[in-house]
Amino acid sequence: MSKINMGKVIVGGIVAGIVLNIIDYLVNGVWLAAQWAAASAKLNTGVDAMGGSAIAGYVVGDFVFAILIVWAYAAMRPRFGAGAGTAVRAALLVWAITAVVGAQFVVLGVYPGQLLATSSVCSLIGMIAAGYVGGMMYKE
Repeated sequence: MSKINMGKVIVGGIVAGIVLNIIDYLVNGVWLAAQWAAASAKLNTGVDAMGGSAIAGYVVGDFVFAILIVWAYAAMRPRFGAGAGTAVRAALLVWAITAVVGAQFVVLGVYPGQLLATSSVCSLIGMIAAGYVGGMMYKE
């Protein structure tokens, strides 16, 4: 069993992160932006879910998620083989973790369930796309 090529994980993760950030921006920054702003206003904390520092956190987070997806893909390759199926599995793993964490915000009453569900489903699409791109870039 070969070792994971971390250089390729980082490069693939950066490219995958660009894909994920574009999709997240279109979904959350454009399509759902008004709903995020309304949900944030209801919190009455002065926090803007689509403000500058929040967006910076989302961008960094997407790159971290993308690198984790490519790393998971590299770790799964020996067992499941190289290719799109393994890339989807890796994306599903990372997405499931983020979906469970996101669901906690609904359980706690912080954000509306429909908003989080819509964002989460779109995030799944983005992570699968990112996983595919990142996985195809990863070579041992």
